[in-house]
Amino acid sequence: MEVPTKYDPSSIEDKWYSYWMNQGFFRSIPDEREPYTIVIPPPNVTGVLHMGHMLNNTIQDVFVRRARMLGKNACWVPGTDHASIATEAKVVSKLKDQGIDKASLTRDEFLEHAWEWTHKHGGIILEQLKKLGASCDWERTAFTMDPERSESVIKVFVDLHKKGLVYRGVRMVNWDPQAKTALSDEEVIYKEVQSKLYYLRYKIEGTGEYIVVATTRPETILGDTAVCVNPNDPRFAHLKGKRVIVPLINRIVPIIEDDYVDIEFGTGALKVTPAHDINDYMLGQKYKLESIDIFNDNGTLNEKAQLYVGKDRFAVRDEIVKDMDKAGLIEKIENYANKVGYSERTDAVIEPKLSTQWFLKMEDLAKPALDAVMNDEIKLYPSKFKNTYKHWLDNIKDWCISRQLWWGHRIPAYYLSNGTCIVAETDEEALAQAKKETGNSALTMADLSQDVDVLDTWFSSWLWPISVFDGIRNPENAEIKYYYPTNDLVTAPEILFFWVARMIIAGYEYQGAKPFTNVYLTGIVRDQLHRKMSKSLGNSPDPLDLIAKYGADGVRVGMLLCSPAGNDLLFDENLTEQGRNFSNKIWNAFRLVKGWEVDATIPQPEHTRLTVEWFEAKFNQTLEQVNQQFDAYNISEALMVVYKLFWDEFSSWYLEAIKPAFNQPIDGKTLNTTIEFFERLLKVLHPYMPFLTEEIYHLIKERDAKDSIMVSLWPVAKAFDSAILEEFENLKETVANVRSVRQDKNIPHKETLELFVKREGSPLVNLNSVIIKMANLTTINDTDTKVEGASSFMVKTTEYYLPLGGLLNVEEELEKLQAEVVYLQGFLESVMKKLSNEKFVNSAPAKVVEMEQNKKSDAETKIKAIEEQIAQLKK
Repeated sequence: MEVPTKYDPSSIEDKWYSYWMNQGFFRSIPDEREPYTIVIPPPNVTGVLHMGHMLNNTIQDVFVRRARMLGKNACWVPGTDHASIATEAKVVSKLKDQGIDKASLTRDEFLEHAWEWTHKHGGIILEQLKKLGASCDWERTAFTMDPERSESVIKVFVDLHKKGLVYRGVRMVNWDPQAKTALSDEEVIYKEVQSKLYYLRYKIEGTGEYIVVATTRPETILGDTAVCVNPNDPRFAHLKGKRVIVPLINRIVPIIEDDYVDIEFGTGALKVTPAHDINDYMLGQKYKLESIDIFNDNGTLNEKAQLYVGKDRFAVRDEIVKDMDKAGLIEKIENYANKVGYSERTDAVIEPKLSTQWFLKMEDLAKPALDAVMNDEIKLYPSKFKNTYKHWLDNIKDWCISRQLWWGHRIPAYYLSNGTCIVAETDEEALAQAKKETGNSALTMADLSQDVDVLDTWFSSWLWPISVFDGIRNPENAEIKYYYPTNDLVTAPEILFFWVARMIIAGYEYQGAKPFTNVYLTGIVRDQLHRKMSKSLGNSPDPLDLIAKYGADGVRVGMLLCSPAGNDLLFDENLTEQGRNFSNKIWNAFRLVKGWEVDATIPQPEHTRLTVEWFEAKFNQTLEQVNQQFDAYNISEALMVVYKLFWDEFSSWYLEAIKPAFNQPIDGKTLNTTIEFFERLLKVLHPYMPFLTEEIYHLIKERDAKDSIMVSLWPVAKAFDSAILEEFENLKETVANVRSVRQDKNIPHKETLELFVKREGSPLVNLNSVIIKMANLTTINDTDTKVEGASSFMVKTTEYYLPLGGLLNVEEELEKLQAEVVYLQGFLESVMKKLSNEKFVNSAPAKVVEMEQNKKSDAETKIKAIEEQIAQLKK
């Protein structure tokens, strides 16, 4: 079969992906083989491929492809997440562009738009993953809001409610005014920002005095219902039982005393706004203070604020400061660095807000999940993340699982007019339960109103390893029993708690077993300035553009060469170019081998036999290392080992050593063995470079349609002779030295040389015939004495001599050597000046003086050796 001159990824990638799909190689159904299972971290349904996806899914594909080749029944389950906040925001934005306000739509009308958006954009990222070579079982594609997953989520909510673990209550929550929904604590990112600390005067009722409080949020004074001081603070002892007047709105509120107040911070007096600060809320509960919520859901002020109604909270901050200043109620303003919570989803500043929400009790649920990781039943790679994991689970809080959105799993709670709450999986079950609880058989669905909120998106994805195999609805089905627990999870450290910990919790609660055995935590893809790659910064290339330019294999290799688990990847497009160059190296090596003429009648030369024996040992040694690196989850390191094996050992040494002379054929035995080596190399490269390896695998020979490299068996590491490996390393150094002498003495490779060897004992394996071939020598002779007038070098304890005879241009060589002596004498003179300076010798550190003495000794030795060479040349 003719091999094209250049490797063109664009002409082969779609061809082989279609072939794999048509042959059903990605499909998995339970059978007698050992299962190997990975579930994809479901990307947002409206998302597109970015560099983080590229890294994560390449690593998963490497795991899956190798597992197939190990003879396992590999099942990689793809899918997408409905992403409540992100998707609803995009749909709202799209409607706004069309002149439609969400508030003007019914819930059902809005959901029609949301589903339309999902159907239009939902499959884009999965199609893009195919360009990368992802070998998912696409027939298993799941969506967190498809019927199977939706039923599972509702069933779990009802079950947890029955167990008393899900409850509804008024709590202080993190409110996202942009998305207009509550968030869990883990969805808040705290950033240090430069703020202002405002010192405000609150007048004491009935006196001319005032008390000063310090705050970073002056707009919240409109919701103040007390001022608090420490009972042990003598500055405020005379104010016991007094009341203050809230500035601008003149609300009379009490001065309360509590040792929660830090005497040293600010003024020692604290304004208390129970509706807008978690610590103030606790004080409010303790002292039965009124709670006044002054904010609308979108962060504007409502009527309860009395002033600035309808204006944004940050605009009000500026206005209220001006108005307070005019009224003489500002003591001073200072610059102040503090941490402010931002929404992980929208990057809006979080507003603490009292709200009725649904919560899941986490403390008891989390215990098995903590134990599983700490005792290594579930292993994290790298293990440094165990401490982070432990900290999170040791300090776990109840999970706020309700969201004020329409897109998502609607909470299956139904309310009667008297406030009675019924939790049931379906409308029918809710009605039946309501009739039973009230004793009123005349009730209809019109008497029940379902909760308007939806569940947090993570409440569906925490069931992912179970729900993709229908293990919630049918916990004893054949698939969940075969595929669960899954083997490896590949994900990012930033969702170690959001997703990983919660999946572990759900696994023990609903399957009584871990959801996976190993968690491989990738790093973050960053640019050369160490910034996280993102569209908003404009520092992220389009992954599909990279694939078009460098080929999928080139991009995969480029990303993985520098991506150890848990460490960030500093992306540079040169990496993908290096990956493409590696593809070309493999291609050109194959073209070289396929281009040789073969003569089956000629015997295998001795130097070739030894080279084959060496590479057999080298391959098996390297395969052992590759397997060990995979076992340790060092995926990048495993790739580097294979990369070096092909580039440095196979291409640079093996092929060079066995290559027939110009216009001469190669013997049949060596060519067949070389093709066999090539196949084995392709197999260990396949998980990393699926397209190129499949192409060459089929160019090697005609194959049956079912004979794909992706379902061929991974090579088995065999025992090898380490002696030949040791001697071949000596050979490499020997050949390199001979070539260096040729270059130094300007003797072309076509000129044959004679080599003399002075050594102690015999080599472990005699590789002289290979050295003769690689260094273009006539003979290699043993000698007991130094060979006068020859160029020499050492390899370990063995001395080598190359008599150059008439090949050397004596005049040129003398000129070069004499110039080197002049340089060394000048260098020696500068060193001697230092050493003859008593002040330097007496005051400089001993190590510095010793270093100069070593320089003197080295220079003298080199001058003596060169002068001996000059003397020999002059004879």
